[in-house]
Amino acid sequence: MLFQAGFFQEVKEVLTTKEFMIYILEGFKNTFLMTLIAALIGLVLGFLVAIIKIFSQDNKFLKIPAFICNCYTTIIRGTPVALQLFIMVFAILAIPGFKETAVVLTFGINSGAYVSENIRAGILSIDKGQTEAGRAMGLSSLTTMIKIVLPQAIKNVIPSIGNEFIALVKETAIVSMVGSTFGKLTFDLNQAATTISKDTANYLIPAIVVAIFYLILVYSITLLIKLFERRFRQSDQR
Repeated sequence: MLFQAGFFQEVKEVLTTKEFMIYILEGFKNTFLMTLIAALIGLVLGFLVAIIKIFSQDNKFLKIPAFICNCYTTIIRGTPVALQLFIMVFAILAIPGFKETAVVLTFGINSGAYVSENIRAGILSIDKGQTEAGRAMGLSSLTTMIKIVLPQAIKNVIPSIGNEFIALVKETAIVSMVGSTFGKLTFDLNQAATTISKDTANYLIPAIVVAIFYLILVYSITLLIKLFERRFRQSDQR
């Protein structure tokens, strides 16, 4: 049974052992930083891809970039992130010292494909009359997009982008598959559990402890997303 005699004692031992907590806290920090950087890459990349796809409908010079963007989203969304990670680390960026960079880029590129579709869907959800009104006022297509359409679209896509951010946190758990570490300390939370289990000869307890830290991270992100949503709702009521 899970909660058998000694269970809580073993959990306490993991939480009170200095060496184990160093692994966990270092893994927590690295997981957070890796997720944050990858999410920023995904947001920038996703925004650019979404804008190119939208504007390519009326601009013939963007047809080729739009085709490339379509290939990008199709390939990334149609293949497992684990496979993308292996290809990036062991083929595309198989350069000594670039493993961590390759890992973050992989997650950022993967996230960008999903974020782009979320942003594009948010933009398309805005009534065309908004764009037509902006153009009628003499605004350019780009100005209309930035000042009128995007502010409304962002409010619509915050939940979906937040969900992608949360999914990204959990996806980073596969980074140990490519053996990504910083010296002796673990690179991510999942690998922290593996490292501790080697010293305790018990994988279940470290896994449960690490799961709690994942939950803390995800719940913190969820609260942050709700704060953003509440803030935008307040601006609507003004």
